Amino acid sequence: MRTKLSTSEERRPLVIAAAMTAFARNGYRGTTVADVAAEAGISSAYVFKLFPSKEQLFVGALDACFDRVVDALGRGAESTADHSPDGVLDAMGGAYAELIADRTLLMLQVHAQSAADIPEIGAALRRGYGRVTEFAASRSGATDAAVQRFIAFGQLCHLLVTLDLDAATEPWAKALSAGIRHPDFAATTAKPRSNPEGGAL
Repeated sequence: MRTKLSTSEERRPLVIAAAMTAFARNGYRGTTVADVAAEAGISSAYVFKLFPSKEQLFVGALDACFDRVVDALGRGAESTADHSPDGVLDAMGGAYAELIADRTLLMLQVHAQSAADIPEIGAALRRGYGRVTEFAASRSGATDAAVQRFIAFGQLCHLLVTLDLDAATEPWAKALSAGIRHPDFAATTAKPRSNPEGGAL
């Protein structure tokens, strides 16, 4: 017998999705609970019933973001025929590059970094990066140095995407983006071009 979800349980994913969109658009400080409520099509009072503070609402959105990141890395690892540590990391990096074609997930992480001085958000961000780092290490079997490069290249990918440096022609931009390419965000069905070093987050 299927258990019927309460109204709160049914609406919680809707509110989380709305929070991801709203916070990714204007950041933690530039977004109100009323903005999230409007995005979700419900009242602010109902949002506060599910998440008693804006900090908890942002953390809920950030936790959901990292859930999607870890799921994507897992799918990438499962899809590769090269099961060497480097091969698995490279496949994970390609899966992550596809994932952040949805700029909501990318910008939510960027905004979280800018609000990491808020204890609850800083703790959630460390928890999320911890999950990603531990998953990449355990799933790939790679060395600590290789996992460090994987995370570092992922952060560089964030910079390249937010500044749209893939298409930039300046020498400094070419130096930063050399060997790191992403799916065409204007055509998300395009096949991603993997980064030979791997890289996510």
